[in-house]
Amino acid sequence: QVQLVESGGGLVQAGGSLRLSCAASGRIFRINDMGWYRQAPGKQRELVATITSGGNTNYADSVKGRFTISRDNAKKTQYLQMDSLKPEDTAVYYCNAAIIQFMSVMRDYWGQGTQVTVSS
Repeated sequence: QVQLVESGGGLVQAGGSLRLSCAASGRIFRINDMGWYRQAPGKQRELVATITSGGNTNYADSVKGRFTISRDNAKKTQYLQMDSLKPEDTAVYYCNAAIIQFMSVMRDYWGQGTQVTVSS
C-alpha cells in the first residue's frame, strides 16, 4: 500500500518561513509528477506547485518567487520551501504524487494534509 506522509506545517508570523516535506512509501516502481495543493476554509483546493520527475517546476502566480518545490528521487520525497509567508497563505497543504506500483498502473495519491497558519 502506498502512503504519502507530510510533515513541517505549523504557525508562523508573516514574513517567516516553513518547509514542508512529503515522503512516499510502499512498493513503488516509479514516481512521476509530484505537487503541492492547498485548501483554505470555505475555498476550493488549489494548485500551489508541481515538479516533474525531471525537475521541471510550475507555480501558482500567488506563490511565484516565494515558494520553491523540490524533490529527492532517491528518498521518494518532495519538499516545499515557503518564504515570505503571508496571512493569505494560511491553509491545509496537501501533497500529491502520480505513482506507478510494480505490476500496476499509474494512480494519484494524496497526503493527509498539514495545517499552515500565518499570523499577521
